[in-house]
Amino acid sequence: MSAAARPELALRLPTWRSSLVLALLLLWFAGLAGRALYLQGLNNDFLRQQGESRHSRVIELTATRGKIVDRNNEALAISTPVESVAASPADVRIGAEQLERLARLLEMDAAELNRRLDDNRREFVYLKRQLPPEEAARVVALGIPGIFLQREYRRYYPAGEVMAHLIGFTDIDGKGQEALELAFEPLLAGRPGSRRVIKDRRGSIVEDVESVRAPQNGQTVKLSIDTRIQYLAYRELKAAVAAHRAAAGGIVVLDVASGEVLAMANVPAFNPNNRGKLDAKRTRNRAITDLFEPGSTLKPFTAAAALDAGMLRPESVIQTAPGPLVIGDRVINDVQPLGALTVSQVIQKSSNIGTAKIALGLKAETLWNLFHGVGFGTPPRSGFPGEGSGKLRAHASWRPIEQATMSYGHGISVSLLQLARAYQIFATDGELKAVSLMRREAPAETVEVISSATARAVRAMLEAAVQPAGTAARAQITGYRVAGKTGTARKIENGSYSANKHISSFVGFAPASSPRLIVVVMIDEPSAGQYYGGKVAAPVFAQVMAGALRLMAVPYDAPMDNVVLPPPDAPEVKEEV
Repeated sequence: MSAAARPELALRLPTWRSSLVLALLLLWFAGLAGRALYLQGLNNDFLRQQGESRHSRVIELTATRGKIVDRNNEALAISTPVESVAASPADVRIGAEQLERLARLLEMDAAELNRRLDDNRREFVYLKRQLPPEEAARVVALGIPGIFLQREYRRYYPAGEVMAHLIGFTDIDGKGQEALELAFEPLLAGRPGSRRVIKDRRGSIVEDVESVRAPQNGQTVKLSIDTRIQYLAYRELKAAVAAHRAAAGGIVVLDVASGEVLAMANVPAFNPNNRGKLDAKRTRNRAITDLFEPGSTLKPFTAAAALDAGMLRPESVIQTAPGPLVIGDRVINDVQPLGALTVSQVIQKSSNIGTAKIALGLKAETLWNLFHGVGFGTPPRSGFPGEGSGKLRAHASWRPIEQATMSYGHGISVSLLQLARAYQIFATDGELKAVSLMRREAPAETVEVISSATARAVRAMLEAAVQPAGTAARAQITGYRVAGKTGTARKIENGSYSANKHISSFVGFAPASSPRLIVVVMIDEPSAGQYYGGKVAAPVFAQVMAGALRLMAVPYDAPMDNVVLPPPDAPEVKEEV
């Protein structure tokens, strides 16, 4: 049936309605065209910004950390390029199978890896830091969009454990954490730069747009250390600690002329190239941070104070008989009766009673002035982090027994570096120089602490201490005259001195005719039967000093048959405080 036969089926719309709909459609199309013209022709900044926000990145340009080298430009710490795996979560496109393969390559939990990749709030995230090149290549071979390699630098230490305590180490971001890496952080770190790049959907850089800031690489730091002497010192120290079954040991080699530290080693050590399991007890530089009672190595300073004050002369006689020296409720002993001794013999035989009597004849202030003058009780200002100051109480509070015991190294604490520095006054004409861990380009300033006459007199006493009648015959060196002093101090445990735990030490210099090097050795808790400084520490000194002098081509000052050891049946010259 047609619409004409059924009028009710015919639909008639008003003509104005179709005109209105057509007009609205035309206006809508005109609006779209106008907007497109505005955005693409007149104001295209918006679209460019949106595009760049998805593909333009400002990336950091890592500054290369500065090298640390020894005095002869041998590398001690260098930065080597490595690759780290990173991701741009918003650009990552990864399937379940690829996720599992990537997790296995990175040795990560798949769920943890997925959590990092799903964090779209971050434009950049590390997945694994500092991979070997072959592992990084396998990750790239997966071809996962949004995952890429980031060039970084890993710190490498060619000398390993030999220099570990001195150089220290950095963290994974290349920031100094210990020792000189930390001390010189401002010089070594440099300043990172940045550049703007265009990346594709795989995270690869397709266009280098502009350099925002150029990186400034770190500076090279030249130390005073001589690597040859450092290896020698570490080797001999390690052997001695093992041979005497000691808890620890330390050694410092100091240049008399410049005050520069040529070697500094500690045992036990650690490998800074493998920091997976670091023991905090092994990382501290004991030679600078740890303090100990120096024992008899302080006796020459007491003698120097008396000589410089004009109270005694080297040949003045001190009576140590009939034996124990009683001061209040305390008793001072010598290991063996020594009778009447000259001041020189007090040092040579290391008499506690003789040294105490010399000290008690001085004003407390006189002794304190010398101890303070050589740097005891104040940090050595080497620039090393955490260096110890030691303990030296004000002289006004000293009791007689304290003045007596301090004269032979009890009741006062020092570091190895402090002790090495203090012995400069005997190796020179009474002058003291500041110590340095960096190579000096200009002479160090000096301070006169004692007179040249006093310095030469004590030097002769120290040379006698190394002869067969002294406590340190094993410190003698073929072809060189040696001067030095032993120390055998009991350790403090729970507020009192231990009966069987000792610190064995030796400080000396050579050639005695014109001193060039000072070497100080400390062996902590030797437990293999011997504990006297003359038998435990002095031989280490002899080996290191002999090798160092030859490496430096220092002329001999004695005949080649100068070493004379005591006869086998001769009584041992003992000391203990």
